[in-house]
Amino acid sequence: MSGNGRVSVRVDRGMLRLSIVTETYPPEINGVANTLHHLVVGLEKRGNKVHLIRPRQRFERSEQADHERRETRVPGLPIPGYRGLRFGLPVYRRLRRLWCETPPDSVYIATQGPLGFAALWAARAADIPTVTGFHTRFHEYSGHYGLGFFANCIITTLRRFHNRSGATLVPTEQLRVELRNLGFRNLHCLSRGVDTELFDPRRRSEALRRSWGCQPGDRIVLYVGRLAAEKNLVLVIRAFKSIESRARGAKLVLVGDGPELARLRASHPKMLLTGAKVGVELAEHYASGDLFLFPSLTETFGNVVPEAMASGLPVVAFDYGAAHVCIRSWENGVTVPMGDAQAFSEAATAVACEDARLLTMAKSARVTAEGMSWDWVVQNLEERMLEVIDRHRSGNRHETLASTIE
Repeated sequence: MSGNGRVSVRVDRGMLRLSIVTETYPPEINGVANTLHHLVVGLEKRGNKVHLIRPRQRFERSEQADHERRETRVPGLPIPGYRGLRFGLPVYRRLRRLWCETPPDSVYIATQGPLGFAALWAARAADIPTVTGFHTRFHEYSGHYGLGFFANCIITTLRRFHNRSGATLVPTEQLRVELRNLGFRNLHCLSRGVDTELFDPRRRSEALRRSWGCQPGDRIVLYVGRLAAEKNLVLVIRAFKSIESRARGAKLVLVGDGPELARLRASHPKMLLTGAKVGVELAEHYASGDLFLFPSLTETFGNVVPEAMASGLPVVAFDYGAAHVCIRSWENGVTVPMGDAQAFSEAATAVACEDARLLTMAKSARVTAEGMSWDWVVQNLEERMLEVIDRHRSGNRHETLASTIE
């Protein structure tokens, strides 16, 4: 028996009952929402039963979703500075009651916000093993919103949170080492995949390029992502100015929404700002570009990097996260040392202004992306969840045996 009186039964692959707690999920548009969608759908395809717990989005009214998947929506509030995104309230009692009545085999907590903390404590109180995901660098975001002096406090809080779970999943070995050096324990890598059927060079649209004012041979420099202070968009603009001075007909296209959108429209009226795109429309925007610039310094991974590569775009980025994992410099893109803005601009200009190199890198980028399967990522997650469940139940059996002997 487990500590709460439940009988311990071996659970096999494809038979797990999982609760997944997240503060963002489609139709919200961001990397974490995209990742969680692929994980949830992938786990279900493997035969697992998933119960999704997330905040109600602003356009939703009911708390209980009407889907085949069991889904519970909890109250939330808008995230300051991020129109359209919400954080979940710490509904500890509701989660504890829910999991005591119908306990899952394990809980995966993909948020480090109030809802995530409530979920961790509720799962521990119900004696349910947990796995947490490190999806957002909150300690680095704080510096972009005037809260940099809280960075050490945030790290301490995050460390205590993650160290109380059965395992913490991070997207790269690089981040695993970084967090280990900060005192985080029981860290494991869970990489990311890319949908190469959706993101494909064949979706290139000449009609879309013409709508951007392009002539044959013009160079489209693309950025896709949140338009926010922590994304370092000033470097995209700086690099593009260097490209524009050497490449005929160069144009900069920014795809996304966020708190910086209005300011960018006002200060750069010639810049093409398309707003947020999803699905096939997003894939067409990717494939209709020529070069992808990703200047962010605050990513845990950066899903847009393999999406751009799958679409046949060489990527210029700093050497960490997805770029460190995916890019072989000057073969399928270019990585430059962290924070070296000059090197970033020079690399972007060199790639954009050499047609032969750009074409060779584009083909190589697509080949790299074709090896990044979401199926493998989901299988890895399932195996990690099983390990945590088995370890938790083994510990409970040992405790029961010890108490019997006494």
